[in-house]
Amino acid sequence: MKQPIADKIPFELKAHNDTRIDDYYWLNQKENPKVIQYLEEENAYYKSQTKHTEDFQTRLFEEMKARIKEDDESLPYKKNGYNYITKFEKGKQYPQYFRTKDISKAQKELLVDVNLMAEGFNYYSLKGLSVSPNNRYLAFGVDTLSRRIYTIYIKDLKTGKILKDKIENTTGSAVWANDNVTLFYSNKDEETLRSFQIFKHKLKSKSIFDTLVFEEEDETFDAFVSKTKSQKYIVIGSSSTLTTEYQLLDADTPDGALKIFQKRQRELEYAIEHYEDKFYILTNKDKAENYKIMVTPLDKTEMIHWKDLIAHRPDVLLEDFSVFKNFMIIEERCNGLLKIRIKSWDGSLDYYLPFDEETYTAYVAYNPEFDTNLIRYAYQSLTRPNSLTDFDVFTREKFLKKEQQVLGGVFKKENYISKRIWAPARDGKKVPVSLVYHKNTKLSKDTPLLLYAYGSYGHTVDDTFSTVRLSLLDRGFVFAIAHIRGGQYLGRQWYDNGKLLDKKNTFYDFIDAAKYLIAENYTSSNHLYAEGGSAGGLLMGAIVNYNPELFNGVIAAVPFVDVVTTMQDTSIPLTTGEFDEWGNPEEENMYTYIKSYSPYDNVKKQKYPNLYVTTGLHDSQVQYFEPAKWVAKLRDLKTDTNKLLFHIDMEVGHGGASGRFDSLKEVARDYSFLMDLEKIDC
Repeated sequence: MKQPIADKIPFELKAHNDTRIDDYYWLNQKENPKVIQYLEEENAYYKSQTKHTEDFQTRLFEEMKARIKEDDESLPYKKNGYNYITKFEKGKQYPQYFRTKDISKAQKELLVDVNLMAEGFNYYSLKGLSVSPNNRYLAFGVDTLSRRIYTIYIKDLKTGKILKDKIENTTGSAVWANDNVTLFYSNKDEETLRSFQIFKHKLKSKSIFDTLVFEEEDETFDAFVSKTKSQKYIVIGSSSTLTTEYQLLDADTPDGALKIFQKRQRELEYAIEHYEDKFYILTNKDKAENYKIMVTPLDKTEMIHWKDLIAHRPDVLLEDFSVFKNFMIIEERCNGLLKIRIKSWDGSLDYYLPFDEETYTAYVAYNPEFDTNLIRYAYQSLTRPNSLTDFDVFTREKFLKKEQQVLGGVFKKENYISKRIWAPARDGKKVPVSLVYHKNTKLSKDTPLLLYAYGSYGHTVDDTFSTVRLSLLDRGFVFAIAHIRGGQYLGRQWYDNGKLLDKKNTFYDFIDAAKYLIAENYTSSNHLYAEGGSAGGLLMGAIVNYNPELFNGVIAAVPFVDVVTTMQDTSIPLTTGEFDEWGNPEEENMYTYIKSYSPYDNVKKQKYPNLYVTTGLHDSQVQYFEPAKWVAKLRDLKTDTNKLLFHIDMEVGHGGASGRFDSLKEVARDYSFLMDLEKIDC
């Protein structure tokens, strides 16, 4: 089958006395039958080019599925007198949610069975389960289109019936006031998907009568609502990339007036938690780049009253904290590794949990109970499956409660090696790279290696365990994570140096890490592969423009590749809220800089590596037409005969398939692309 060739219909885009010609602008017309036809042609071409791998894909899928404990259940967590449990049944795609007052009893109360609710839908996402303080009502959000717009429903747990309440165009989460009648929720703009309004809903009423509590007028901010762990306050937040603001409402008086905690100031970030007569604040105030924790009285919440509790340290990033009756927990990141610090209110305790692997991930799990000496934390590494441990803060006893099972009888931790190396970047910085591989894999220029990264929004890709990744490792692949700038692995500055007018550092770090892996004989360009999704897909688009010769194959999942055009279109979801990340192209210097790296604008006549690109027709974050235009332009300009495959899921959005098994089929497609190039098992 011949590769699809999209029509070229020149369209002029003008800004700052500069004219860009976009030959494929017409592909953004989803309602145009020609667009759908073109996408279907691409899918048909993908199928024709991968037909010889279909049996292998099936084997991969069954292999990955076989490692999963299908009839699994979560550890219970206790909240407000009930133990809550999530269960999966063998062969079922979705979870069941239960609760019980007595964990020892076999009979448990079924809250919702998502499998039954998802019947008849190609996509089904349920989120935001929230039980009223009197334990009678359950609110939850449902999305059946994969656009991350949820409808909130309410179930009467006493009668088992879904109430007539139906709240549309929300984020999916609702917060109960203490009267068991009032719910607060965030409303989304149907076009931009910006969460910008907070409404108040009264139980057993129509949503048209809901009261607008707050509207965020600044288009660069989102609005959201939460509740303090103490259950004392409803918290309404506004946030942009660099700035936050909170308003408080007494949860006992939901019809009362809002009180601003601290008015927004440009580049002032803070998060709050309540305990007894004080608020605790995680903030970057006073140029605390890596954040510090401050404290203030309940009646003096303005910034002038805040006092230091945990000082700022230039080499330690404070990521989060949580409060309990007798102590607080602080989550820190030092030299890329996560640490859990325990500090009692009376000053008698101040220590870190001991972790001894070279690279790992550890974090505080969901701990809703306030009056307890036990905390639950999660731990995993590239070679060690996730485990949950209950830890007594005062006796320092550990109780391993659950470790992720890897079925099949083949996996042994000791058969895999993980380590961390430091790749020199062109400006003298050192880029951490985490690696994992089977102990029998010999590292050489002939070793296949998959290098993964994200590199935006300060998001850190931690070194986590993956059962599906074993299908790569057991076939001789090395898997590597490049902790590049744009992420926050080495602190806030690591993020700041990878955005706006420093965004190219993200791409250069990845390229330099790739060159180092080749130079150190971990692999060669004939066997080096790269993968990234969303903003990581932008990374993929940039690196194949800059250094296509370094890679044999690249997977770009839902890639953000048309940066200039998207950031100029404020009707597109997420655009206005992201000016602090990418820059506003209305400013000429930002326009020029973004244009200089935007993958779509910089496709040129040259050889490109083998490429596999994916998207979802209903993607609300990176619209399908970005990768569609990019692929069309690549087909027109690239000078090689390498593979260029484009798969469009016509049913889903940004997050891919919703079922736990369907998502494995996506991974099987990714892996079959790599292994076909390596002539492995196909």
